Amino acid sequence: MTAITVSNLSKSYGNTRALKDVNLELAPGEMVALIGASGSGKSTLIRHIAGLEAGDGAAGRIEIFGELTQAAGRFFRRGKRGRVAVIFQQFNLVGRLSVLTNVLIGHLGRTPRWRGTLGLFNRAEKAKAHQALERVGIPQVAAQRSSTLSGGQQQRAAIARTLVQEADILIADEPISALDPSAARRVMNVLADINTRDGITVLVSLHQVEYARRYCPRTIAMRDGTIVYDGPSSALSHDFLARLYGAASEELVLPDNPEGNQPAPVAESSRAELLPA
Repeated sequence: MTAITVSNLSKSYGNTRALKDVNLELAPGEMVALIGASGSGKSTLIRHIAGLEAGDGAAGRIEIFGELTQAAGRFFRRGKRGRVAVIFQQFNLVGRLSVLTNVLIGHLGRTPRWRGTLGLFNRAEKAKAHQALERVGIPQVAAQRSSTLSGGQQQRAAIARTLVQEADILIADEPISALDPSAARRVMNVLADINTRDGITVLVSLHQVEYARRYCPRTIAMRDGTIVYDGPSSALSHDFLARLYGAASEELVLPDNPEGNQPAPVAESSRAELLPA
C-alpha cells in the first residue's frame, strides 16, 4: 500500500494551468524532497494532497493509504485527510497565544468541540504537548507568546503541533525558505528525526537543492506544473539542474554553500534522466 497516490491530477486558475496530469506515489516511511523554481506547481500540488484544494477534470484522483480523498474535483473521506499534517513557510501560529497553547491546537481534531472552543485541555494532552516541544528542542519556550520566538523556533513549534496531531504523513511547504542556514538545518534535522524514528512519511518542498541532497534520498522535480524528474537526490548535480531548469536553476542553489559546488558523485547506473514534459 502507498502512503500517497496522485493520479492524473490537473488544476487550472483561469487560463493558467498550474498542474498538468501529475502522477506520483510515495511509500510509507519515505522522506522525499519536492523541488522546483517559483511557479513550478509545488505549493499547488501540496495543497491538493493536503485536501485544501480539489483538482479539475474527471480523471484526477488522490488516495491516502489506499483510500480515496478526492476524485473528479470532489472530496471524499475527510477523516482520512486528517492523517495528513501540513506546515507552511508562514508558521501559522497565533502570536498572542503561548507556544504551548499553539501546540495543543494539534489536539482539536480528536477532542470534543466544546472543550476545544473553550481551550480546556486535560493533563494528558498538556503532557503530550510538552513532550512534543522537548522533541523539537524548544521546551524552554512553552510559556512564551509565539510572537516572541525566532523564525526557526516558530517553525519547530509548528512541527511540534503536527506531532500532537498524530498524523501519518507530514507535508512541509517551503519550511526553511525564510530561515537562516543554521535555523534551516535545525528544522531539517527535526523533520529527518521524525521520519527516521517515527516512520512518518515526509514530503518537503524545498528551494535549495543542497538540503534535498543532504536529507532526502529521493527528489521529485517540477517545472511548469509537471513532474520532470523523480529519482535519487544524489543525481542532482549543478549541470543536471541547469539542463532541467536553465537559468532558473540558480534559484535552487545556495551560492555560498561549499558543498553545493561539489555534489555527491552519482553511479553510472543511477544517472538522472529527464522525464518527458
